[in-house]
Amino acid sequence: MNMLFKNCNLISPDVELEGASILVEDRTVKQIFAKRDPLPAADKVIDVKGEMTVPGFVDIHCHGKSGFDFSDATEEAMTTIGIDKLKEGVTTFLPTTLTLPEEQLAASLRTAAEYVKKGVKGVKLAGVHLEGPFINPKCLGAQNPDFVREPDIEMVRRLAKIFPVKKVSYAVEMPGGDRFASECLAEGITPSCVHSAATFKQFQAAHEHGLRNLTHFCNQMTPLHHRDIGLVGAGFACKDVYIELICDKLHICPDMISLVFSLKNVEKIQLITDAMRAAGMPDGESSLGGLAVIVKDGAARLASNGALAGSTLQICDALRNVHEITGLPLKDLIKTTSWNQACALGLEKIGKLAPGYLADIVILNSNFKVKSVFVEGELRYQA
Repeated sequence: MNMLFKNCNLISPDVELEGASILVEDRTVKQIFAKRDPLPAADKVIDVKGEMTVPGFVDIHCHGKSGFDFSDATEEAMTTIGIDKLKEGVTTFLPTTLTLPEEQLAASLRTAAEYVKKGVKGVKLAGVHLEGPFINPKCLGAQNPDFVREPDIEMVRRLAKIFPVKKVSYAVEMPGGDRFASECLAEGITPSCVHSAATFKQFQAAHEHGLRNLTHFCNQMTPLHHRDIGLVGAGFACKDVYIELICDKLHICPDMISLVFSLKNVEKIQLITDAMRAAGMPDGESSLGGLAVIVKDGAARLASNGALAGSTLQICDALRNVHEITGLPLKDLIKTTSWNQACALGLEKIGKLAPGYLADIVILNSNFKVKSVFVEGELRYQA
């Protein structure tokens, strides 16, 4: 069966076409038509009525949603998160772990494997993102200090045998941290730096070993300073480095968001949620990695010290925020929601609405709220 999406305001990397149509066949985009092009017959026609039509979002850093956390290591948690992420326009994501014991991490990865095995009709899993436990104990943020350990590629290999590990976020200044980057790359895993007090020189050592990513940029990393530019400076100075951004206007203020987009190539910026279990839930008590959290006005903070504890952000809202703050064209900003993630992690056939790419399609209204989500041409969410 083939499908034709007509009257689209198609927004894809470097492309914006009003009145466009998209022909989908065998789970992929077959052809794009301009406004006045003759259209082929199709088994099913969907009139988008001029709404924004964009590639499915790729969230490479998400811990939880709807009252559940990936680290709960239960089938119910993985399934609920995987289905509810559709509501914000996500079609592919990396469920993200916390600083926890290996046996608990392994249990979480087993739920991811089971989710894929059962063919749950939610978002697709491109692998798992390990945030920790290889972090600097002086830069915990909302991570649990009891389970911090030094970089250990053998541990990563053991976990990857359960379910593919796609990204590891760690502190490069930890013993063996520079070499750990090349060890990860040899396994097909993307290394990234965060929860780190690294100097620029220490970052450069890992960069020489192939590290090209910074996790939740500006948060839990050495700030820009005139005597050592640190990790924030590295993100600006190194043109080949990808950065994650939590654009909820809380983790990073609007002025900093504007500065980042003015200094950094938009093709190296990746919007993430860093969402925890309180995402999609009302304010109140919550938890993250066994630590008590209070959510007030949508801001999640540790009950013990007020430190930010992940976010309650949705990717569709992050895109709206950066559009309002920067005023940049959507054909550029849309790269930050999917294409850049695909490039950084080597994910094929996603991130664009173009012939040969998978038909991961999201329809947004003028307020950037999700109306419908198609995963490889299959309708999986309708508002």
